[in-house]
Parts: sequence; C-alpha cells; structure tokens
Amino acid sequence: MSLKVISLNDDQNNMDDSFDLGSFQLKEHFKSKKEVLSQDRIYVYCPPELANSIGIIVEDYSFDIVVNDYTVTDFTKKVICHYQSSDLTKAQRKFLVKATEYGAWVEPLVSYLDDRLGYTEVRLLHSSYFLHQKAFSILSHKKTQVTKRFVDIVSAVLLLIVTLPFSMLTMLLIKLESPGPILFKQKRTGQYNIEFEVFKFRSMRNDAEKNGAQWASKNDARVTRVGKFIRKTRIDEIPQLINVIKGEMSIIGPRPEREVFIEDLEQEIPYYRFRHAVKPGVTGLAQVKYPYGASVEDAVWKHKYDIHYIKHHTLYLDIKILLLTVKTVLFGMGR
Repeated sequence: MSLKVISLNDDQNNMDDSFDLGSFQLKEHFKSKKEVLSQDRIYVYCPPELANSIGIIVEDYSFDIVVNDYTVTDFTKKVICHYQSSDLTKAQRKFLVKATEYGAWVEPLVSYLDDRLGYTEVRLLHSSYFLHQKAFSILSHKKTQVTKRFVDIVSAVLLLIVTLPFSMLTMLLIKLESPGPILFKQKRTGQYNIEFEVFKFRSMRNDAEKNGAQWASKNDARVTRVGKFIRKTRIDEIPQLINVIKGEMSIIGPRPEREVFIEDLEQEIPYYRFRHAVKPGVTGLAQVKYPYGASVEDAVWKHKYDIHYIKHHTLYLDIKILLLTVKTVLFGMGR
C-alpha cells in the first residue's frame, strides 16, 4: 500500500462557499458494491491533524490511500471516504456533498473498511459509529432477539444430545489423568457487564492459577494431555451449552472474558466493553477468523471481529460462523 497525504494550503484550509465546484465531472458509475470494495485506490477526507494518524493505522492495507486531496474533479469510479467530517469546514463538507451529487461512492471510512476488510478497524472508532441504531438490529429489534434465543435453546439441547458420548469419554479421561474436578467453573463477564459462572471441561492442572490469574498461552505448560486435545477440538467448551440454556450465553457471540483482564484491556482498546451489549458466545466470529492468541494485541484483533459481528449480525452470519466452527472441531484447528 502507498499513502499520500495532501497538505492543505491556505486556500484549501479557508475554503468558502465560493469555492469552485463547477469543474466536477463524472463519466461512469460503479456497477456493483463488489467493484467498490475492490478499488486499488480510495480517497479519504479528514481534519488535517488526523491525517498522519490514519496513515499509521492503515499502513498495512493492500490498497492505496490518498488523504485530503481537494483538487479532485473527476469522480469517475472513485471511492470517497470521510472521517470525523463534523470537524471539517463548511466548504470541505460541501466538497463531499458535491462528490456525492456527481456520483462518487461516498461513505464513512470505518463503514467502508468494515465491508472491505470483514472486521471493524477499532483504532479508528469514535462515538458516531455507534449512533446508527438501524445498523445494530441485534440490539434494537425484538424479533431478532427472540429468534436468536429460540435458535440458541434448540441448538444447545440438540448439541448436548449429539455430543453426549464425547462428553462421557472426556469426563472419564480427565478423572483418570489428574486429580481435581471434571468441570471447571470460572467467573466471566457477560451481557451488560453482569458476571456469571462459565462451565468448561477442566483442561489444566487443578493448581493452574495458584499464583493468580494468568493469560492462557498456546503451549501452556499447565495444560494436561487430555486438556490439549479437548482444547484443540473445542470439546472443552461443550458444558457451556448449559450456560446457553440458562440464558447467560448464546451459541454465537463474543467470547466471555474475565473482569480482571477486561479492566486492563479497556484501557488499551477503544470501546472494549461494547462487546457486552450482547450475550457472550460459545463460539464467535473472532474464534473462526483469528488464530489463538493471548496478548493485548491479540485482544485488539478479536475485538475488531466482535464489534463487526455486533453491528452486522444476521442469521446468515450466525449459520456461517457455526459451520466454520464445525470445520474447526472436525479438523482440530482450535487453540
């Protein structure tokens, strides 16, 4: 990717209503949204003091970005994105309106990146992203919530029945390998920041946290041999179906985290607690799209997918995540 930031000169900084927009021209419109999302170059307009910050965030993208080029007059198949446009001058906003009038594809930068990348660029988030209730149907539509709850209950009951043989064998192997309880119970933060006890098959030694709460790591020495297998195949998550039936969790949603870690993560990650607007899930978009990780940077990436899921939730997306989870279980692609 290449980034080109156009420095605003005095004329551009002080655009007024007499700014000449009469030379704008358009030759051809986009034929599809797919074409919009595959452009090699997009144009971004933002307050000048934010231009370099945006450049740092988007430096690893696969397409070119031109920032604050107000000399553009030909809007043939151009994608125009704006960021914090409320802080632009009246004439600069008029430039964007004219771009829309002449047929350019114009939308907020974060929304465009949502569709193009398949996750939300949380480092660019600001409050206006959340102020479009129509986009958050999972939060505002009762019908969506009732349907999701119905699917959760039916799916949880069926999965408990289907996985019963695996659960029985797992309980036996855990008991044979190491002393301690078969089920592991731990407080996690759920919807509306309410804590609950999550159930899992124990995959670590009974004294795993004798020195206090710790991030789990990929090759964690505290994990037992049985634990390594059931974590890799996600069998350790089966007891969380009980949490689903109890109404504390959903089949699909952001994975529940511990409050002790959340307090640290919300200092580093913008709007981290927004993930608690929905019930946590047994599986989720972050789990099927991002490899296992246990660091703040990994938490940032998972948050990108969690926010994207909440805003763009559909029944189709839930089904897609569920099928990808089944693939993960069958082929042992878990952590």
